[in-house]
Amino acid sequence: MHLDHFGFLAPFYDRLIKYSPLPSLNRIAGLPTGGRLLDAGGGTGRVSGRLRDLAGQILVADLSTGMLKQAAAKDLQTACACTERLPFPGASFERILMVDALHHVFSQTETARELWRVLAPGGRIVILEPDIHNFAVKLIALFEKAAFMRSRFLSGAQIASLFSFANATAYIEYEGYNVWVVIEKENS
Repeated sequence: MHLDHFGFLAPFYDRLIKYSPLPSLNRIAGLPTGGRLLDAGGGTGRVSGRLRDLAGQILVADLSTGMLKQAAAKDLQTACACTERLPFPGASFERILMVDALHHVFSQTETARELWRVLAPGGRIVILEPDIHNFAVKLIALFEKAAFMRSRFLSGAQIASLFSFANATAYIEYEGYNVWVVIEKENS
């Protein structure tokens, strides 16, 4: 049986899990962009809701209908989808963000392939995850296991290695308790 943790948390998620924009987000994500931005695993839209003026179009994709209901209430465009099988044509997005969500997906390898597939040439994927090398993050990982969440935290290097594609360039930055992994797709 699968527990729907996020559907349960959706109505008060934004109050429980505060998001303050990190100063480096715009620089790392290469914002603003006139192109399309996908907030993969974007839940309530707590991140993309603050980026409205920085992209031509923003779409929040998440598997939890409860979370997407909250995003839609913020006038964000939404799509109910798992990151392993995104319902978009290839090369659909110039920017893809995945903030604090990669450790929750069913398959990180399949998610990486799908994010890469829908990324346009010259585009950028930005993944922000808690840094598993940090002691506090290790405690969070233990808590999520105890709560029967399927969380699987990876190091920055492990995340970057998921994107070992011929025309990919990846780099890693650390900020506080977090790790940024940025993957750029060369123009064809």
